[in-house]
Amino acid sequence: MKNEAIKIFQKKKKAVLENWMKFQLADEGLREDLMSNEDLRSQSEELLDAFIDNLSDENIDDPANSAFEAIVDILSGISISRAKQGFSPRETGIFVFSLKDALLNVLQQEIKDPQELYVQSLKIIKIIDSFGISTFETFIKGREEVILRQTDEISEISTPVIRVWDGILALPIIGTLDSARTQIVMENLLQEIVESGSSIAILDISGVPAVDSLVAQHLIKTVSATRLMGAECIISGIRPEIAQTVVHLGIDLSQVVTKASLASALKTAFGLLQLQVVKKQKQQQITE
Repeated sequence: MKNEAIKIFQKKKKAVLENWMKFQLADEGLREDLMSNEDLRSQSEELLDAFIDNLSDENIDDPANSAFEAIVDILSGISISRAKQGFSPRETGIFVFSLKDALLNVLQQEIKDPQELYVQSLKIIKIIDSFGISTFETFIKGREEVILRQTDEISEISTPVIRVWDGILALPIIGTLDSARTQIVMENLLQEIVESGSSIAILDISGVPAVDSLVAQHLIKTVSATRLMGAECIISGIRPEIAQTVVHLGIDLSQVVTKASLASALKTAFGLLQLQVVKKQKQQQITE
């Protein structure tokens, strides 16, 4: 014999959908800028159809039943999509838990026996709560993917290798250097040295907030890797406070060419390449 709640949901599916949409649209945090009401309705209808179609006497007491995998897959797709669109965990949670409110609301209208209503409501609550957990787990994974992608993009943007002159590269470093970022810096710099055939690389650290022993070691590693590629490395942007810190920590940078500014480093690079920049004098016209 088919469960009472299942029969009600199949009969009142349209009422459940309307209640669910009403609850969602009434939420003050509704993001119409991220999703239109038509798309929200389509998404809701797809999930509700899958839920009612897969709900049976065999699984209504078992939220972990394999028959619900289709619903979990739909929720996973929705969660990842919402995470990438910029929805918050709260907004994504409301999408799922407002379905529970809609289902319980219909049960309250159709089941008059308090004991039966309690039993059936408890079953639905357990199922939807299980869906909610799956939704949050997937949402977190989707958000982590977004963060990792943004981190990679920021790392690429914050470590540009610039060809400032024929044979001279400059790499301005902004922010703190850690092991992972040092690896990116070295890879980008060495790749550009190979592609451009440059013989001098300038590491400008004027945008690095502080230099400790770890940051200094990372810089030395980068200089060593550059030299192995046959290029000379100059570190610029050595501010007075950084110089004091380096001396205080006993860090040996005596084998590295260091300059206070990028302009000074560029002048040194010109000297190493035996280049000279001369200001062009304007010819004075002699008028009689």
